Amino acid sequence: MRIVVTGAAGMLGSHLVRRLADRGHAVHGVDLRQPDEPVAGVEQTIGDVRDVTLLTRAAAGADAMVHCAAALPSYPADQIRSISVDGTRSALTAARTADLSRVVHISSTAVYGLPTVVPTREDYPKQPVDTYSAAKAAAEEVVAEFRTGGMCVPVLRPKTFLGPGRMGLFAMLFEWAEEGRNFPVLGRGDVRIQMLDLTDLLSAIEVVLDAPAERANDAFNVAAAEFATLREDFQAVLDAAGHGKRVVSVPARPAVAMLRGLGRLGLSPVYDRLIHKLLDDSFVSIERVRDRLGFVPEHSNRDAILRTYEWWRASRRQQPARSGGRTSRDPWRQGALAAAKVFF
Repeated sequence: MRIVVTGAAGMLGSHLVRRLADRGHAVHGVDLRQPDEPVAGVEQTIGDVRDVTLLTRAAAGADAMVHCAAALPSYPADQIRSISVDGTRSALTAARTADLSRVVHISSTAVYGLPTVVPTREDYPKQPVDTYSAAKAAAEEVVAEFRTGGMCVPVLRPKTFLGPGRMGLFAMLFEWAEEGRNFPVLGRGDVRIQMLDLTDLLSAIEVVLDAPAERANDAFNVAAAEFATLREDFQAVLDAAGHGKRVVSVPARPAVAMLRGLGRLGLSPVYDRLIHKLLDDSFVSIERVRDRLGFVPEHSNRDAILRTYEWWRASRRQQPARSGGRTSRDPWRQGALAAAKVFF
């Protein structure tokens, strides 16, 4: 197929471009940035995903689109909504104009907000709790409009995914582990937080690109089938570092108050929804994608986090000097948390 990938220079988009090209597809990437590692034979358009004219030109003659472009929670609120919602409308408008057979929309389990039912199924109501989750939910409403108009728009809702290139807050865990420090968790750390290996997300995208429209044209959670507690998964990284360090508990209530205060002052990258997500079980049902599309993820939480840690160890000195969390490839500024290392 001829496939357009938006957000092609991002962590997910760059791996997807390479995977699709390796599978023999003709790929056209769209992103504001040049890819760090261009793939031979892949056409690239540099531009804004909100530019309908630009996207329509990129989509001309294509068969499908995978819409990966989005804004992270660390972006300013107006940009989060504009990029995620307006960008989705632009992508779908361009795809409709170019008569593409389908658009795979990459959403997030953040649309559920902080669900009180686990495992959370796809029919759980969307209850966004912050700008990011609200934008993701609103983007899915745009998808619903285009579906009503006859388009095939499969929606994938991945849990937090890990793989080569993933930095963000995980860079803090990896850095502390490598330096031989203990690592804190809120409370006992016995909550079960489901994640996802990047290769499983790439496989899920391929499945919905190929599946019959009558099966694919729906929303699907995508996440690891095997996952342990946060303490166990983080401890696996500390064990791999080889310094004999441990995950240590910090009292949840004062830690939450401190993180909220530092966040308001711009001294912590840990946003409120993430704080609360780390206090309760957070996992989703993957029965729909298994039963309807036959997709079963291969990798556990531990696989995903250890594979990412090994990539980080091997390549950290070669990584571009970026920071601030503008993309998932950037290590987020730790702010006041960097100073807290001395206590662990």
